[in-house]
Amino acid sequence: MAGSKGKQKSARDMVLSLGLIVVAAWVIYLFIPHDDHAPDIKRVDYRVELLTARRAASYPVAAPEGLPDSWKATSVRYQGADFDSWHLGFTAPDGQYVAVEQSTQKRAQFIDDASQGARETKVTDEIGGRTWTRYTGGRYDALVLADSDGSTTVVAGTASFDRLTEMAKALKTT
Repeated sequence: MAGSKGKQKSARDMVLSLGLIVVAAWVIYLFIPHDDHAPDIKRVDYRVELLTARRAASYPVAAPEGLPDSWKATSVRYQGADFDSWHLGFTAPDGQYVAVEQSTQKRAQFIDDASQGARETKVTDEIGGRTWTRYTGGRYDALVLADSDGSTTVVAGTASFDRLTEMAKALKTT
């Protein structure tokens, strides 16, 4: 009989230990801060890169003017060695992503890369006196402007065409 009493005691000890571990885990969870919302993306100042790109690029580099502060610039890049590539990324007021991409790279390849696989549609939009072609599908939707100077401008992102159009309207080259 002595052997069965020891088995009952060790089972009881295991249950008590498990209970203590659960309580300790709950206390740790309760007091360790955890944040469930998306991280705040920092705003970048792109003025220096814009001036550099405008001096170095073989085409007029576009950047938005007059957008409300609710548009947040989040990324900027100019790579002269890679077809004079200009990139300017934004978070739109509704939280969606919008990018301005320009390059002298071969048009078809550049559009495919910048729009992440979107395909040309028959729909065009007259924005600022210029004809932009809509691209849909892939990861992004896009507005594409083929300039006569050999460069291509793509406004692409996860945002709606209304937001993409808002960005395209704000683009200035001087």
